[in-house]
Amino acid sequence: MTICLNPDCPCPENSDEKSYCQSCGVQMISLLRNRYRVQKVLSNEGGFGRTYVAKDIDKLDELCVVKQLAPKAQGTWAVKKAVELFEEEAKRLQELGKHPQIPTLLAYFEENHYMYLVQEFIDGQNLYEEFNQQGVYSENKIKELLLHLLPVVEYIHQRNVIHRDIKPQNIMRRRSDGKLILIDFGASKQLTANVRTKLGTTIGTPGYSPLEQMQGGIAFPGSDLFSLGTTCFHLLTGVHPGKLWAENGYNWVNSWRIYLKHPISKQLGDVLDQLLKKDKEERYQSASEVIAQLTPQPNTGSTSKPNHKRLYGTIVGSAIALLGIGGVFYINNSTKPSISQQTAPIKTLNGHSQLVSSMAMNPKDTTLVSGSYDTTVKLWNWETGKETDTLQVNGGTVHAVAISSDGKILASGMGNNTIKLWNLATKEEIGTLIGHTSAVKSLAISADGKTLASGSFDGNIKLWNLATQKENDTFAGHSSSVESLALTAGGKMLVSGSADKTIKMWNLDTLQEIRKLGGHFATVWSLAINPDNKTLASGDANGTIKLWNLGTGQEIRHLYGHSFSVNSVTFSPDGKSLASGSSDETIKLWNISDGEIIRTLTGNSKEVTSVAFSPDGKYLASSNTDGVISLWQVTP
Repeated sequence: MTICLNPDCPCPENSDEKSYCQSCGVQMISLLRNRYRVQKVLSNEGGFGRTYVAKDIDKLDELCVVKQLAPKAQGTWAVKKAVELFEEEAKRLQELGKHPQIPTLLAYFEENHYMYLVQEFIDGQNLYEEFNQQGVYSENKIKELLLHLLPVVEYIHQRNVIHRDIKPQNIMRRRSDGKLILIDFGASKQLTANVRTKLGTTIGTPGYSPLEQMQGGIAFPGSDLFSLGTTCFHLLTGVHPGKLWAENGYNWVNSWRIYLKHPISKQLGDVLDQLLKKDKEERYQSASEVIAQLTPQPNTGSTSKPNHKRLYGTIVGSAIALLGIGGVFYINNSTKPSISQQTAPIKTLNGHSQLVSSMAMNPKDTTLVSGSYDTTVKLWNWETGKETDTLQVNGGTVHAVAISSDGKILASGMGNNTIKLWNLATKEEIGTLIGHTSAVKSLAISADGKTLASGSFDGNIKLWNLATQKENDTFAGHSSSVESLALTAGGKMLVSGSADKTIKMWNLDTLQEIRKLGGHFATVWSLAINPDNKTLASGDANGTIKLWNLGTGQEIRHLYGHSFSVNSVTFSPDGKSLASGSSDETIKLWNISDGEIIRTLTGNSKEVTSVAFSPDGKYLASSNTDGVISLWQVTP
């Protein structure tokens, strides 16, 4: 059977021997772009084209989805908007890369005056179809939906994309594994306070879209969260929010409980209350905040309380897995200390105008290096608290910094996809490493100073020879951005953490993946390896810290205490303690032997983005989202 690609054809199915459509008379096309054989029509797109299922003959007839844009009335505003949204869907899918819960973009092209977008085929049904078959959802099923989908929403927001049309029809349940897939990014927009459509128009679905989006097309992360809340309401009650919106605007969100078929817990009720706030300022500001409220941590003695701040973990990369030898922080654990708090740093270093993403201590002197979103790298004397130099890196946002173990070379990971190398003695740039296709998010230098590892938004890890400044190898095992890296002291193993929520271990001799650790349920922001090469620590966007046996890959312990994203972790040189910095504005020092909190540092000005320790082990530096760096005394 051959399908007619005329979007107005009333009966597009034809036998294979037909050269012209038996229904509309249009000449038949057997293959799009000499590659895609259309099998059937999935849906009509309101006069602007159709969506088809096709086979990719270059991939052994693998199924794919082909979206067609075929506008008729050229020059009208509606057509221009349709073309704009179609192009944006392709761009957004390309920017989002490969994610197991987002369809992958396969191709985008124009043929015979029509535009086509080809993407991964999802075998399953959308939640609207599922609801019609199974009826209203239980509370447990709604919680499952939220916990499965919120990390995906967080992922797209991390990449400055707002979906703007979340509803049951745009969430599919994949048949093979039951995972929820977020589809249809045609209405998505880059994050901005000024994203607007033409005056008097909207993009989204009435009832599911929030007030700010319906009135003027303005969209924020909280806008997607409102849509997710209305989706849950619809599936939980069976009442279509569009019907309520048409009858009485947004007044229904204040009394949504009256439509419940069954009682629900206070926890879920409180979450839906805040998701459905009419005022965007009163809603959750990030998906991670919702996850934190749905998965409260046991009380461990920490005085930190959730306050629904925007989590820094949605934008920060790895900060301190830099030398493969852990941190240089020391606490005498001969007697177990009581939990204590420290509310003020001893010094504050001011100089950056934007978020400080990463820090590194020079192991050979008193230099602290910081990289910032203000596009600079600054050098500080941590003893005096004075700035000594500013490096104008000319590469955009600085996401990561690392210093070689001999204290001679500084590497900075840049927003323009490059890595800059610097001579720390002369402060001169000595090279630029080019190879990644997206921003460089994480760095680690081997203990012998010969190898630099880099992780990127492009999902790849590259190994570089620092002497020749040439790329040695590339690892492509992650399906999303590589946010954190750590090297063992001997330089034989590399560990990577990713936005795909996995940790991978790599053998640098064989260049093979050793194993994958899958215990995290959110982006793995930071990694650190114990100096004895036996224990790995990992921190994620849910506020979780895990300790792993580096040899077996088994989880040893889960550290409870942070209420928001853990953005940075590092071991003390004796391997007995761990430090962690979090979006809950605290730093915690942990006893590794029993997993208990030794001390909590609470005087940070904003969310903590990275932590690093002085070579003498007496001081701890922390950086924040407001650009401030603080110095703490942690031992006498």
